Amino acid sequence: MRYMSIYKTVETGRPPTEDEMVKMGNLIEASTKNGSLISTGGLMPSATGARVRLSNGKFSVTDGPFTESKELIAGFAILEAASKEAAIKMAKEFLQVMSVGECEVRPMHVEAA
Repeated sequence: MRYMSIYKTVETGRPPTEDEMVKMGNLIEASTKNGSLISTGGLMPSATGARVRLSNGKFSVTDGPFTESKELIAGFAILEAASKEAAIKMAKEFLQVMSVGECEVRPMHVEAA
């Protein structure tokens, strides 16, 4: 089954360190080779983004940064796992590399063939 792991953390405004990039690269390479990592991506700082809302039929757009948020989505991974427990284990391995933050792990709907 496929799961999405949504990584949330406090926005620091700094890019990952070289050591973090090496550790993450090793984890991504191993997880891709064993078939458990389908896709991954990191997000740019919230200052480069916008929030689009629809309420009562009206749109509003708010440019970043989103300082009112304690934690923001910083990245995602689409995982292939035999169970929710296995997906949680992968999220824990990722968080050990990052040293901070949280991952929300959710099963994905099956795509129609």
